[in-house]
Amino acid sequence: MKHVFIIVVAFCYSYVLIAQNDSITNLDEVTLIEEFIAKKAIGITESSSIDTDNLEQFSPIDFAGGINQISGVYLLSGALNTNRITIRGVGSRSRFETDEVRMYFNGIPVTDGTGISTIEAYDFENMGRIEVVKGPKATSLGTNLGGALLLNTRPPVVGETFLQNNFTIGSYNLIKNNLAFRHSEKNFNININYNYLETNGFRQNNHFERDGFLLTSSLRINTKNKIDFLINHIDYTAGIPSAIDEIDFREDPRRAASIWLAAKGFETNNYSLTGVSYQHQFNQHLKTTNSIFYSYIDRFEPSPFEILGEFTHGYGFRSVTKGRLFKGDFTFGGELYRDNYYWKTFENLFRENEGKGYLRGAQELDNKEIRSQLNIFATYGFSISKRLLAQIGINLNNTKYHFFDQFNTGNANTSAERNFNPIVLPNLNLQYTINNGRFFANIGRGFSNPGIRETLNSDRVLNPNINQEKGISYEVGSSFSLFKNTFNLNTSVYRMNINDLLVSERLDEVRFIGRNAGSTRHQGFEFDANYLWKISDKWSVSPRISYTFNDHVFVDFIDGDNNFSGNELTGVPKHLVYSGLTLKQTKAFTFNLTHQFVDEISLTDANTEFSEAFNVFNMQLRYRAMLFNKLRFELNVGSNNIFDTTYAQSVLINQRSFTSAPPRFFNPGNGRNYFAGLRLNYML
Repeated sequence: MKHVFIIVVAFCYSYVLIAQNDSITNLDEVTLIEEFIAKKAIGITESSSIDTDNLEQFSPIDFAGGINQISGVYLLSGALNTNRITIRGVGSRSRFETDEVRMYFNGIPVTDGTGISTIEAYDFENMGRIEVVKGPKATSLGTNLGGALLLNTRPPVVGETFLQNNFTIGSYNLIKNNLAFRHSEKNFNININYNYLETNGFRQNNHFERDGFLLTSSLRINTKNKIDFLINHIDYTAGIPSAIDEIDFREDPRRAASIWLAAKGFETNNYSLTGVSYQHQFNQHLKTTNSIFYSYIDRFEPSPFEILGEFTHGYGFRSVTKGRLFKGDFTFGGELYRDNYYWKTFENLFRENEGKGYLRGAQELDNKEIRSQLNIFATYGFSISKRLLAQIGINLNNTKYHFFDQFNTGNANTSAERNFNPIVLPNLNLQYTINNGRFFANIGRGFSNPGIRETLNSDRVLNPNINQEKGISYEVGSSFSLFKNTFNLNTSVYRMNINDLLVSERLDEVRFIGRNAGSTRHQGFEFDANYLWKISDKWSVSPRISYTFNDHVFVDFIDGDNNFSGNELTGVPKHLVYSGLTLKQTKAFTFNLTHQFVDEISLTDANTEFSEAFNVFNMQLRYRAMLFNKLRFELNVGSNNIFDTTYAQSVLINQRSFTSAPPRFFNPGNGRNYFAGLRLNYML
């Protein structure tokens, strides 16, 4: 496997060097889509992004492939409903969801009160741009240790009205349809999307069915006032094959975990988000944007070990004011989020139900949590010299948890509250520009809250001693655009020290507890390069590569009688490579070939078990043309994992077995699979 990795890196690097001497042309600049969303919201803070063209190189259900193009970022996908993102190793100890990364959808915060973000709540066919801030360097975006993830829908084009339908079929009985209506004029635009997805999945007990609805709209009242509206709803039912042990993984990766198959385990999830933003321009140099939002999540999961029912009401307010002061740019504002989380558990008597699936038994728990977070932030950017820019920022966070036991009474009642001390999080960003690029440096303090499982002890009582993770990040890097903007090169070197490391310990098949167990050091190197070679007036070739080197270790980690200090951080590959090649004919053919290399991953804190390194190749062909004056169509066909590699697309760490069976570490990725789609666009 590693030989293939070396060959691919050498090929891509050589190709870039050779192509520099050939004919070149200007590369279209990627533009930001909304004033209140992208880089203007974070000043000179460095970030990485992908746009619609990057996402459309993959199957419309493979958003992991799209996000994994960004160096320093790794999305592990156990299934369409089980995804977690790690950024520079942060979040690798989360088990089933994205943690320690703050997520925004069209400028609205969608991370819950304990720091969990649900990326599967959005259809990536509706995305126009995804931006990633790596590390705690964007004061206005929460300063989480992992950073921030900004999801932005496709931008409106003034004067355009159309009806579009994209229909896709594929392996594993895949059917996906996305229907969109868009209308945009000078002072008003509206976008309505309906999407449907169904697939049997690669594995046993892997059926997935989802409906989704998205509405975005903007109304400009006059030159100074604008209102934006957002409604996003998604509901799905997903079978859960769960992780499998190494024997099953090697013999037949399509297997589900036997106990989940016997119980016919699944989950249903209904998620709704609504938001309204009001923007007022006081004058040329001062404006404010204020948003209110509400989210509702209703989830039901009959696992083999219990039946879990939960729902969450979340609501909040975000305000950002930007302007100029003393020849510098300032931003200040605040973000208040509060959610009420209710959860009940029951016995699952599926063994007594004659193979029909779950059967509800006696109630075991009835709990409620109220979680609130307040972020107050301010930044000031100014010029030190003609080429040197600086931005200082500060964020104040205050987090509170209130836990209510609604099941037990008297001395058995476990109600409690946990109010974390306010934490001050400063940062500094510097940027030095030259003719063809810039150098940058930043230093920032960040934090992460414990998740819901980590807040409870072994008796499911709120733990009064658990603390937030805290760390300081240092980064230097560069960004260059050379040869008339045809060759783009970005590099970054960073180091982050994290204290009060949060560790989840599994007590049994259901219960986890959290505790602070030491410190880690995250350091690494990131490299991104792409080149546009104009072969002729109509044809072009674009090679690209991103490389991530992770050197993450436990600095001080003692777990009972075990001393893991100096060991590799669990759940993080040391090397990640993403490379691709696009051959394009203007307005007609596009061929994409992509490759991903993932190094072995430590599965235990003792570094005694590792997943295998793997290479996966995907390809896709697109053809666009006009049928009539107003009707445009696009055909696409593709294949994922074209060499049918058996690999783990997601792994679980520190798994314990409570029977004689081996521990279950692996969630296999799909085997070789195919898809084909037809997109029709009718201009009205």
